Amino acid sequence: METDWIWGLVGGLMIGVSAAIFLLGNGRVMGASGIIGGLVDRSGLSNWDERLAFLAALVVAPALVLPFYNAEVTTNITNNLWVIVAGGLLVGIGTRLANGCTSGHGVCGISRFSLRGIVATVFYLLAGGVAMVLFRHVLGVI
Repeated sequence: METDWIWGLVGGLMIGVSAAIFLLGNGRVMGASGIIGGLVDRSGLSNWDERLAFLAALVVAPALVLPFYNAEVTTNITNNLWVIVAGGLLVGIGTRLANGCTSGHGVCGISRFSLRGIVATVFYLLAGGVAMVLFRHVLGVI
C-alpha cells in the first residue's frame, strides 16, 4: 500500500499544530515570510530569538522525521540553477506583494476565515499553475 499520503498528512498536521501553538502562544499569525522579513528589515529585532528559533525548527523538524522515512526521498526539482534562483526571487517578490506567504495566508488565513487569506491563497495557486504551464510546457526549462 502506498504510504506517501500518510507523510503528507503528518506534515500537514505538524504545520497546523505549529501554527496553532504560535497563534495561541504569541497572538500572532505564523507566516514564514513575515518572520524572516522582520529579521532582514530589522523590524523584528525585539523578538529575534523567537524568530531564529522558528527558522531553526523549519530545518530541524524534517531532519528529525527523516529516520522514520524508509523510502528514497525524491524532490523532482530541476538541475537548472537559474530556474531555482528565478523561482526563489519570484516567490520572494510575490510574498512581499501579497503581504505574506502560503503559511501565513494559506494555513493561518484560511483557518481563520480571513477573506484576504483566502483570496491570496487562490492567487498563489493560480500563479503556480500558470508558472508551471509557462515554464514546463511553453518554455521547457523545467
